Amino acid sequence: MALKPGKFFRRHSFDALKTRKPNCVRSEKSEMGKSVKFEGISEELQKIIDANMDQVGARRLARDAFKDIQLSIDHCLFKMPHAGLKMKESYEVNSRGLEIFSKSWLPETSPPKAMVYFCHGYGDTCTFFVEGIARKLASSGYGVFAMDYPGFGLSEGLHGYIPSFDKLVDDVIEHYSKAKENPEICNLPSFLFGQSMGGAVALKVHMKQPDAWNGAVLLAPMCKIADDMVPPWLVTQILVGIAKFLPKQKLVPQQDLAELAFRDVKKREQAAYNVIAYKHKPRLQTAVELLNTTQELEKELDKVYLPLLILHGENDRVTDPSISKALYEKASSSDKKLILYKDAYHSLLEGEPDEMILRVLGDIISWLDEHTS
Repeated sequence: MALKPGKFFRRHSFDALKTRKPNCVRSEKSEMGKSVKFEGISEELQKIIDANMDQVGARRLARDAFKDIQLSIDHCLFKMPHAGLKMKESYEVNSRGLEIFSKSWLPETSPPKAMVYFCHGYGDTCTFFVEGIARKLASSGYGVFAMDYPGFGLSEGLHGYIPSFDKLVDDVIEHYSKAKENPEICNLPSFLFGQSMGGAVALKVHMKQPDAWNGAVLLAPMCKIADDMVPPWLVTQILVGIAKFLPKQKLVPQQDLAELAFRDVKKREQAAYNVIAYKHKPRLQTAVELLNTTQELEKELDKVYLPLLILHGENDRVTDPSISKALYEKASSSDKKLILYKDAYHSLLEGEPDEMILRVLGDIISWLDEHTS
């Protein structure tokens, strides 16, 4: 059941959320996984977004109740024009019996030049910042298709739990292969677009489907986790051992990702509006899967041979920019481009000053245009 946000809002508070600067999150800093209080919303709505998000029902309820507020915040991504776009949301049960959420954005008045298949980052969803990115790409003539992985966003599964990265990649392949069968788009060029962990997903998809894609755009791809983000060796070995018995426990120490990933302070605070993102300590098996995946990818960079655009912030403290340089150097692709952005952090399209975000979007669209003309 879709809930109307107005039911939960006090009179005049919606306008306050749109105009208060820098945002309407209360000033006290919240600890990882703890509730963030929003000014101007009713107690009932606050309870909905404070609920335990382990199961998908709570996440879907929170998104329905809060989505209009999310998309009204003062962030350049949500100022992207979206008139003249066809947008569709859907749920579909996959071969593993999990209901997967997906969304598409298509130009309304002309056929798309190509299709872009989005792979989101760790803990994320395709319903928040991805909305603005997709609108920009669709307004530039591209169709965009995005999905939430099992256990993330609006898809079924225990929140933030990745029992097998390989199966997650298979879920993505299954969903996107089915989407590509649509007769209206089946003959169009298709590109992977991966952010952070989604970059690792995109590379794994390519390695399993080496001839299925016309290129990939990778933003701060998780081919190696920055050393500062990985617990000491002894702690890691202990956690790996515990994961065999308590795989779903949230025990892995982690720094504040928003602080590390967002350079712009105002946008860092706005990250709190992503109310269905996974913001707790990583689950043990999830952390093991991510670590193993990056170690595998480091050894397999030469198996990448599709056209590549790699984008990375030089000051990224979440995923190591040196591995993007290694990917560029070792990839077997004859068509590859690396852009390193001075002073930029991890979240190139969400957490940088407006001029940097627009510059990165421009670089992406220019590269896509070159490969579809």
